[in-house]
Amino acid sequence: MRPLAEVDADLTRPGGPFELEEALVAGARLQVFKQRAHNLRDILAASTSRGDDELFIFDDGRRLSFVEHAQVVASVAAGLRELHGIGKGDRVAILGANSAEWIVAAWATISLGGIAVGMNGWWTGDEIRYGLDLADPKLLVADRRRLQRVADDPPDLPTVEVETGFEKLWNHDPDAALPDVPIDEDDPASILFTSGTTGRPKGAISTHRNLIAFLEMVEYSTVRLLVAHGLPLDSPRPKQVAITSSPLFHVSGLQSAALSGPHNGNKYVWTTGRFDPEQVIRLTFEEGVTRWGGITTQIWRLLEHPDFENYDFSQIRSIGGGGSTFSPELQRLIREKLPSAADNFNVGYGMTECGGLATMATGDMLLEHPDCVGRALPNAEVAIFDDDDVQLADGVDGNICIRGAMVMPGYWGNPEASADALRPGGWLKTGDIGQLRDGLLFLASRKRDMIIRGGENIYPVEIENRLDEHPDILEAAVIGVDHRTLGQEVKAMVVLREGRALEVDALREWVAETLAYYKVPSHVEFLDHPLPRNATGKVLKQVLSGEAESTFVEE
Repeated sequence: MRPLAEVDADLTRPGGPFELEEALVAGARLQVFKQRAHNLRDILAASTSRGDDELFIFDDGRRLSFVEHAQVVASVAAGLRELHGIGKGDRVAILGANSAEWIVAAWATISLGGIAVGMNGWWTGDEIRYGLDLADPKLLVADRRRLQRVADDPPDLPTVEVETGFEKLWNHDPDAALPDVPIDEDDPASILFTSGTTGRPKGAISTHRNLIAFLEMVEYSTVRLLVAHGLPLDSPRPKQVAITSSPLFHVSGLQSAALSGPHNGNKYVWTTGRFDPEQVIRLTFEEGVTRWGGITTQIWRLLEHPDFENYDFSQIRSIGGGGSTFSPELQRLIREKLPSAADNFNVGYGMTECGGLATMATGDMLLEHPDCVGRALPNAEVAIFDDDDVQLADGVDGNICIRGAMVMPGYWGNPEASADALRPGGWLKTGDIGQLRDGLLFLASRKRDMIIRGGENIYPVEIENRLDEHPDILEAAVIGVDHRTLGQEVKAMVVLREGRALEVDALREWVAETLAYYKVPSHVEFLDHPLPRNATGKVLKQVLSGEAESTFVEE
């Protein structure tokens, strides 16, 4: 295997396929890929050169080629414009399970210069209303199941129900051309929701520049590994067939698959509903899948499926994912059970606010440092700062900050949170704590109190606020507890009011009334003493988790 530093030099040199140049982005001079598209619609238009090659396969039997996908997007865009008045800068909220309609609605909105708002399909009615109030879309595209969650108080905006109304858009004008409205590189293209320290989701804006930077970095990471393993620099790139169960309201679904397909020419096989390892295995062989990816929970379930040993999975030549770190045990299991993918094993680190990707750990890095999350990719910079924005030396824990063309311009309708996250010099303060060592990034903690359950980010304060509303609860704190395959589960530590009683099932039902199922505590502990706090009244969660002893003495 060629050293990656040598491969990087070849790929990014002047005249190379990923040549870098300097550009002024949001007031900072940054390295960007020179041979990049300047808006996503241009990528879609260029994808038609792949003709009738298959692009998206859905588990309801529908199949779209590159040409068919672009034609349907053009028809839906024309319908959005002519029937609903959608134009540049308008927001279209999309709420539903993974489907062809979801993908086409997003591409059509973006092609019009509009903003696709990915609504979390697992939200309850209250959460859906909050997201709509924040984004203030001109149109809602939603499936029947999600609309039922707000049936008692329907949103006061035009709505297209996927099952009954989207076909009209799909067939609006089969001969339509893609829109021609001018789109600037820094125009907003999407809003995806990410939890915030206030406990309510924030809408992270991604521009065309941000999303294209992500697409280029994903392609770069693929090509560099192929070249490192002997593929000549100018050789055609082998087409991957990937299967994805990631929700489209996440970067892992929208960007890594729905937007990536027309850009990289790969084929994506989509599943819907709860993750089903038997379905993934079946589709792997039916569709010739060559890459498995996703959150660690899904990889665990595939590798530990009772029938795994009955199949020959040598066709899987690539594996990876993100959302949480891959434990050393999981890494070992991947190498043992999928040796054909061991040389093309990668784990990315990023977040919605930076387009989903900033560093990449390759298999060789993980062999030597299984707890790292890799090096910054070209187009990205990573540095560690203290709380006063002073850059720290290697080996010192601090605030992980990211800079690059993929960093968001801010949160929709939340200038205070934007100002807090975007620091001087164009740096995004991720909220994660870690350190750099010889260019490798190591996480010390993941957004401190945040819980990551099966790849879903959960901020305890949102659950704590709900528990505080219960008449029998005096105070409560929420922490994450380790789980072998999910990564973490939610645990509630509860102090009841004097003389009150509360069953665990009743507590869970209380939380589930207003919050998504994955935020409902899997573990509940009732305490017979007050929560440990410091002198300022802050709950000492490291004491609750057993990581430290309380040193505060109440006087």
